[in-house]
Amino acid sequence: MKPVSRIAGRMAPLPRNNVDTDQIMPKQHLKRVERTGFGPYVFYDWRYDEEGEARADFILNHPDYQTANMLISGHNFGSGSSREHAPWGLEDWGFEAIVAPSFADIFYNNCVNIGLLPVTLTEDEVAELMELAHDPANHVVIDLDKQTVTSGDFQASFEIDPHAKHRLLNGLDDVGLTLAHGNSIDAHEDERPTFKPTID
Repeated sequence: MKPVSRIAGRMAPLPRNNVDTDQIMPKQHLKRVERTGFGPYVFYDWRYDEEGEARADFILNHPDYQTANMLISGHNFGSGSSREHAPWGLEDWGFEAIVAPSFADIFYNNCVNIGLLPVTLTEDEVAELMELAHDPANHVVIDLDKQTVTSGDFQASFEIDPHAKHRLLNGLDDVGLTLAHGNSIDAHEDERPTFKPTID
């Protein structure tokens, strides 16, 4: 996966709490076997009405937020089922980071696993940033190395698990983490008795 260091751009405000994975990626769109191609279905039931017409009042249908690469939302973002398709869809849409006061644990880990940066700020910081995000002209920068979020005069620091930070900064998914120990794996295999199975 691609390393994450500094993310700059526009933030789309979604001021809702308890946004669950079925709202992020509705179940009727889980038919693909690939990990890609889910972007068009993100928040589908909120973006479109029963006739399939785009709802003009939904933030991602607004022309100024079509290219937003960061999303800011409320408490408990990503709750509900553990479907990985939710972060896949958000990433495929073009989001590189999600900012919220809290995340569902499984969703948070699924984001880290694919290089989608979850940023936890305080409720007051999110409220202030949400106001800034309502003006699409405001530029936002998230610096993972410094663990800061800045926009004009706004600046906030965030905590992140050191292991998750290491993975994101170095672009290490689960396979990458395993391959990082390639020399140790090879050495272990070389020391195994020949009658035992080997990894080729």
